[in-house]
Amino acid sequence: MNSCKYADVIVDIAHEKLDKPFTYRIPDELITTLSVGTPVTIPFGNGNKTRKGYVINIKDECSFDRDKIKAIISVAPKQLTVEDEFMELANWMKDRYGCSLSKALKTVLPVKAVVKARAGRENPVSDNRKDYEIHEPNEEQSNAINTFINNYDSGKQCTYLLFGITGSGKTDVYMHIIRHVIESGKQVILLIPEISLTYQTIDRLYAVFGNNIAVIHSKLSPGERYEQIEKCRTGEASIIIGPRSALFAPFKSLGLIVIDEEHDTAYKNENIPRYNTIDVAKKRAQMHDASLILSSATPSPDSYKRALSGEYELLKLNKRATGAHVPDIEVIDMRDELKKGNKSIFSERIDELIKDRLAKHEQIILFMNRRGYSNFVSCRSCGNAIRCPHCDVTLTSHLGHRLVCHYCGYEVKVPEKCPSCGSPYIAEFGVGTEKLEKMTQKMYPDARVARLDTDSASGKKASEKILEDFANGNTDILIGTQMVVKGHDYHNVTLVGIMAADTSLYVSDYASGERTYELISQAAGRAGRGNKPGCVVIQTYKPEHYAIEYAARNDFDGYYDKEMAYRSLLSYPPSVHIWTTQLSSENEEQLDKMTADYCTIISRLAGEHDADFIGPVKPAVYKVNDYFRKLTYLKHRDYDILLAIKAQTQEEFKKLYPESEISILHDFT
Repeated sequence: MNSCKYADVIVDIAHEKLDKPFTYRIPDELITTLSVGTPVTIPFGNGNKTRKGYVINIKDECSFDRDKIKAIISVAPKQLTVEDEFMELANWMKDRYGCSLSKALKTVLPVKAVVKARAGRENPVSDNRKDYEIHEPNEEQSNAINTFINNYDSGKQCTYLLFGITGSGKTDVYMHIIRHVIESGKQVILLIPEISLTYQTIDRLYAVFGNNIAVIHSKLSPGERYEQIEKCRTGEASIIIGPRSALFAPFKSLGLIVIDEEHDTAYKNENIPRYNTIDVAKKRAQMHDASLILSSATPSPDSYKRALSGEYELLKLNKRATGAHVPDIEVIDMRDELKKGNKSIFSERIDELIKDRLAKHEQIILFMNRRGYSNFVSCRSCGNAIRCPHCDVTLTSHLGHRLVCHYCGYEVKVPEKCPSCGSPYIAEFGVGTEKLEKMTQKMYPDARVARLDTDSASGKKASEKILEDFANGNTDILIGTQMVVKGHDYHNVTLVGIMAADTSLYVSDYASGERTYELISQAAGRAGRGNKPGCVVIQTYKPEHYAIEYAARNDFDGYYDKEMAYRSLLSYPPSVHIWTTQLSSENEEQLDKMTADYCTIISRLAGEHDADFIGPVKPAVYKVNDYFRKLTYLKHRDYDILLAIKAQTQEEFKKLYPESEISILHDFT
């Protein structure tokens, strides 16, 4: 009886030859030694040149002639190479997020090195870049900088939460810190949600650190992206700035990772594997014994909870760095506007303030959350949205006049009258930035109006041009989504209008209050950053909601206490962890049967571990690209228990369906 075992091996991981693994025989003496991810020495090619490879699969059989299969020579010693690090990181992601090793490797390998195009440098940096020096820190900034430097120089590497109000100079703090780290001979990764949001930060970095910087973003061509990654690989650059993919820059001596706007949802990868950038950053920092800084004016409840517990070191900035005062904030109840007969999206107060600022040649930002295109049903008389009676989230409008909860599957027809007050004035809400732009141009025909959102910023340098025009005073009113409210510093902006603060409240998401507080606070922070006092107007049909109340008071701790009470009461993260599974198939009947079997396994294991199981439920969009989809949810306070249940569920399900064509996607929060 043949007891041979075989290994699928990829060769030369740096060149991403993942489309063609090679099969090798495992010698008897290595059978108990090898596992997925093990580096091995193998004979390769016609000349049997010794090469290094990595095991990606171990199997009992192979389809080739056994006599022609070469044997693995030995287990290669693990070294501190970028390739070994990425292999270890990919293997960790495979286990944590339940994806294949191939998918994980394609994620962590930053660029296909087979690309040979060498294009001219195309970074999102202003052609009119001004000289910039790191400002002398004030007392609060100095305390934060010195805390980091003292820990760093003593060899204590930890995770920090840099929590500072808008305008408090967080960028200057980590510029000082970055300079200290690279002067010590280490390298730095600076992550931002999207490169177009913070071109001013990039200008500052280039002004201070010169060509020691690499920049990557989604609009670079493959050749340009390759050039930037090569600067990291060769040591020409010691700093890389970019969105979450920059986390996988091939630095050999990483000393610091900074995640700016750490609360931003852009740090959650929506493709396979569905990784959380912060979690992967922690792992990569741990592998290098590097430090990690999470920076935000509105930290996520999870990060703030960890900081308060001492798991993160809290660095706090409570004052604006320039000495400017935080803006005055007014809340306008749009229900009162309706009673007065004003059906416009512009309240009387914001109309008055816009005209005043235009007359003074001061600038205005009008913020409309892009989620304004999401459909929810709300009453214009009492302001209440129609919610799920079981999950405390808003119901989402579907075709056929149906309202559906995307958490438990509850469904009801759109009522003719408001269930709360009986008013017939109920309607779907969905005003977006494009419609707001047209309304603004009609209301203020002499004003120079521009719009910044994903549609208007689709060109390679379109967003930079729009923002530069605004910075140079060529635009009076800038309308946009969250792209206009994060990371920008304009000293002539004295009015910010938050046109529909409710929009982010009425999405089917337990984090809707969190998103609302973040967006209002970030938008408000754009006003009054110079010598002139600023004003913020929040227009809402729900002024009594805690997220709006505390954002208007600029009271993060008050908001956080309310948010955590809500999360604890209804068992939402970070009070518990949730493992979400999405199962999909082109065959609806097959999906129903296999999902039922999958749920049977999870339900039994959930009972054994005292976990809460929900499912299966249909997602918001049941069919996508001819694939039907269903979701399951499992809640538990212990993350490791969820991982253990996932592993056992996968093992048992694979025994039931070893050749399953069903697709399974895992997500952890």
